[in-house]
Amino acid sequence: MIKKINSKTIKLLKYYNLINFNLIYNNKAINRFQKDNFEISEDKLKSLDILKKSIINIKNCDLKKQAKNIVFCDGNPKSKIMLIGEAPGANEDLEGLPFVGRAGILLDKMLKSINLDRKKVYISNIINYRPPDNRRPTDEEIKRYLPFITKHIEIINPKILVLLGSTAMNALIGNEVVISKMRGKWIEKKFGSCKTSVIVTFHPAFLMRQPLQKKMAWIDLKMIRDKKI
Repeated sequence: MIKKINSKTIKLLKYYNLINFNLIYNNKAINRFQKDNFEISEDKLKSLDILKKSIINIKNCDLKKQAKNIVFCDGNPKSKIMLIGEAPGANEDLEGLPFVGRAGILLDKMLKSINLDRKKVYISNIINYRPPDNRRPTDEEIKRYLPFITKHIEIINPKILVLLGSTAMNALIGNEVVISKMRGKWIEKKFGSCKTSVIVTFHPAFLMRQPLQKKMAWIDLKMIRDKKI
């Protein structure tokens, strides 16, 4: 009799395991912002959703009228390392994700060199819609989108903020600085309630045009790798 009960119990356990019984009867709310199992708090989820909708609802923006997709973010919203570039290009506009073209391939290699990848960082841009012909965003466009990227930083609350290129640097640090003198230095800065360590390095697109500067970018990458967070 005991053997029969054990046998039935084992069969039931195997059956429940097969149908994922624990998932069917799990009372935990499902987080709809899952990507590669990146679960974030409901508060952060709500804040990001509100921010994205606010950008989508921007009025009188020629960039938005001509773009195919909003390019909001990629990576892990729980990460303590946030990277900010300039604006989407043609590939980014098509896929709705930042850094997926040639510059994105180089960025992935740069991250890999210090044992990082898109599952370990969070990526966005100063501008969320592609400028025509991949031109540099105008001062007016940067001014229009600046409150949104500032809020984006505050929501993610990174310990390290990496600014890729002069456009991101000038928008978030100031026009009085030049990248050749600013890169490779840590500065402490607040964005709303977020206090973070900021470092500037070259944009991957610039490094493709000026490959000799990769040695300087490598110095910056090692500083990011060695920074305690």
